[in-house]
Amino acid sequence: MKLYINGEFVDAEDKGTFDNISPFTNEKINSIASGQAADIDKAVQSAKKAFKGEWGNLKQAERLEYVYKIGDLIEQHTDEIALLESLDTGLPIAQTRKQVSRSANNFRFYADTVKSQMYGEVYQVDDEFINYTVHSAVGVAGLITPWNAPFMLETWKIAPALATGNTVILKPAEWSPLTANRMAEIIDQAGLPDGVFNIVHGFGETAGDALVKHPDVQLISFTGETTTGSTIMKNGADALKRFSMELGGKSPIIVFEDADLDRALDAATWGIFSFNGERCTANSRLYLHESIANEFIEKLKERVWNIKVGDPLEDDTQVGPLIKTEHYNNVKNYLKIAEEEGCEIISGDIPTELSRGNYVAPTILLNASNEMRVVQEEIFGPVIAVMTFKEEAEVIEKANDVRYGLAGYVWTNDIKRGHRVAHAIESGMLWVNSQNVRDLRTPFGGSKDSGIGREGGHYAFEFYTEQKIIHVAIGDHHIPQFGK
Repeated sequence: MKLYINGEFVDAEDKGTFDNISPFTNEKINSIASGQAADIDKAVQSAKKAFKGEWGNLKQAERLEYVYKIGDLIEQHTDEIALLESLDTGLPIAQTRKQVSRSANNFRFYADTVKSQMYGEVYQVDDEFINYTVHSAVGVAGLITPWNAPFMLETWKIAPALATGNTVILKPAEWSPLTANRMAEIIDQAGLPDGVFNIVHGFGETAGDALVKHPDVQLISFTGETTTGSTIMKNGADALKRFSMELGGKSPIIVFEDADLDRALDAATWGIFSFNGERCTANSRLYLHESIANEFIEKLKERVWNIKVGDPLEDDTQVGPLIKTEHYNNVKNYLKIAEEEGCEIISGDIPTELSRGNYVAPTILLNASNEMRVVQEEIFGPVIAVMTFKEEAEVIEKANDVRYGLAGYVWTNDIKRGHRVAHAIESGMLWVNSQNVRDLRTPFGGSKDSGIGREGGHYAFEFYTEQKIIHVAIGDHHIPQFGK
């Protein structure tokens, strides 16, 4: 599988490749061209030329026609892309189909949003001035995307970047490159001018590092692990780049005694075990009011034992294999740590015929407490730590006692309490009596060590466009006459 640079599928300059491995069989799927600094530079130069030339000179309506067309083409190939995504990541195909469908809508949404909401403001000063703002594209955007839901998360970045008029270099995660390549084929089919969209596969320390350090890349949008995000910001600081960072999470779900327990159970189970537990907004810390804890835990155990662990290509599979052997080993190591820290481990079964895959069964950690590593650190697998509380103030303190602040979930039928707790939790996003339902119009992002900046809706304009203020004198205002 090749790089996509300046409208062509090409080998890496040094002809280097790396192997793409199946999470289900741990066998080689294919070979991927491994981009280096020279390939990044070639992609940047083509993107810069397109931005200064044909793409940058298009009228907005003409540009957005391309964006709509990309969405239409994705929709036409939903089943094929969903299959590739499932093969590459181990995500159950029933989930990847929904993700790909949402991805098509992402392009239409951002085209609509640019048309309807990317406008300036006017400030009149008596009969002397009219001041107005305009949005303009920034330039070459470097997009570095994760492996956990790659196609959908790529579209969250590509769609607003293109719709606002930037050109793009995508550096997809090396663990899940298949659908990124399919995205390049779709964009090529859509007929975008050469250089507008480019993909350079490769490793973070080579291709990613070169992209971040390149002086002609003005924007870096990154989704991934917190430590990597910090390194990226350091490496791009000398060039004063603009960063958008959606980083790690260790999100709490709080269930009060008056909550609809069955719905809260549905949400807690889905929120941690969907995406194979590999999701940044997963509710990995469960806080139960002590009066309902025993009942809730027994029902949670039943769910864990009944979850269908299986082949990701089967429609009834709910949990598939983790993305990579290295990640599997990391998650399994956390289960050893949990045992050493005094947790009781409740886990589902993995069928023997799945032994070749990177399977970790849905797991509950009982007798957990806030100071434990398995409560403080992001495991990024199908593992939920369960704790209890007595009072509202106590659970707020516990929920905030981590370095992360991406998401949070509160379940209560006392709407005043729901609002109070949601306001008090230190995170970028809160859901009350709801699972993680994404509304593209709203800001997405985290606080604390979970990120910097917001994307989604018109909030993306703050990152993907430069806002300029233009002052126009409409009268003869006073000008000091030095030296006259």
